[in-house]
Amino acid sequence: MRHTDPDGRPRTTPPVRGRPTTPSGRSVALLLLGGAPALLFALITWQVLARGPLARLDERLSDSLVHRGAPTQFLADLGNITVAVPVLALVLLFVAWRTRATGRDHWWRPSAAAALLMALVPLWVVPLKELVARSGPPIMGPGTGFYPSGHTATAAVAYGAAVLLLLPWLRGVLVRRAVVVLAVVVNIGVGFGLVRQGYHWPLDVVASWCVCALLLSSLWFGVRRRHG
Repeated sequence: MRHTDPDGRPRTTPPVRGRPTTPSGRSVALLLLGGAPALLFALITWQVLARGPLARLDERLSDSLVHRGAPTQFLADLGNITVAVPVLALVLLFVAWRTRATGRDHWWRPSAAAALLMALVPLWVVPLKELVARSGPPIMGPGTGFYPSGHTATAAVAYGAAVLLLLPWLRGVLVRRAVVVLAVVVNIGVGFGLVRQGYHWPLDVVASWCVCALLLSSLWFGVRRRHG
């Protein structure tokens, strides 16, 4: 658009500074970390409620996977509240202590945010179990309330939040990567143990991972903003 100067000569409006119109890296990351898990969770929930082809495939797959044993029971037990929550609590205390030692204001916020995520787990798991009322694998006998997996959610939030809070305090790329890989392996182990022991269908585990990905991504961006 062209305007005129006070003496009547045409001039061009100078460019206006502002935020770029192209999507930022954070926006893309939010879309990937939030949108994809949300869509997958919606798809799984719909299939389980309607007992669609994905849910029937899930049940057939589970029948071939169930084989109980001590090693897989150990993996499943890593998702118990009595195991996962104390691990998170120790990390929260350590991070709060280290953050306070730096003299930062609101040093308690990262630990409080992670503790809040942990407290939210039963608030969304229990209602969903009641709403979906999915029966469990045959080895579990009659009963409902297996979708989503509470043990999977407990492990994902506890170990995931612990790692996210620890990362800014770890030195060395290799150390940080090793801790992240360890958390991923532990969570995969918990899911595998639950399915192998016949405590849950595979989709029960995947659905919990989807919701926890949303929760942990919000914590991740909060931690990055505070330490950025």
